[in-house]
Amino acid sequence: MRTLQICILLVFWYTTAPAQQTDDRFLSFSTTPASVTLYWKDAKGQPLKSLQNLKQFVESNGKTLQFAMNAGMYQTDNSPLGLYIENGVTHQKLNTRSGGGNFHMMPNGVFYITKDNRAVVCTTPDFTKATNVKFATQSGPMLLIDGATHPAFKQGSANLNIRNGVGILPDGRVLFAMSKEMVNFYDFARFFAAMGCTNALYLDGFVSRTYFPSQNWIQLDGNFGAMIGVTD
Repeated sequence: MRTLQICILLVFWYTTAPAQQTDDRFLSFSTTPASVTLYWKDAKGQPLKSLQNLKQFVESNGKTLQFAMNAGMYQTDNSPLGLYIENGVTHQKLNTRSGGGNFHMMPNGVFYITKDNRAVVCTTPDFTKATNVKFATQSGPMLLIDGATHPAFKQGSANLNIRNGVGILPDGRVLFAMSKEMVNFYDFARFFAAMGCTNALYLDGFVSRTYFPSQNWIQLDGNFGAMIGVTD
């Protein structure tokens, strides 16, 4: 019986544990949902804009920034283009309008964390069913939808760019990734699939920056709207 239990546990671990990264084109960071915070403005109500300002902001509150990246598309005044929820307060409503550009490549989607620290990536229509949301950012397009690559993506596409995004691993942790070189949407989506994600969301492109000091990847510039930060 004990041997059977061990075998069951090993099978469960094998089918739920995320894969190890083998594609050197991407920088990735995984963490628990409880460690993730979304930031937009400082204590005076002014947009933080850059990862440098975010770093200084969290340090002024006695914390250390372990990881950060931009958290979705934004407008010229640094306000989020789509839904933005911070600490349970909705600062920007869900954007269901049609239009051009990557944000409106349907389906687009939402990355959110609930008040009981569960992380979710879902399509924008599916978000209308969400409750108890602590943090949320909307962007687009979706990269993976229930395990399938976004139907608009083409293998071998010449649409190359720096890209960053977010997915949910089989064990519930959040996976953030950024390309170190220009890649197409298809390859970016397949990276998340190879890591074990079934749903993943594109955050932004050539403007994207990531701060990941433990990997000697330090980009502190930028002029963003919302940003993602993980502190100690």
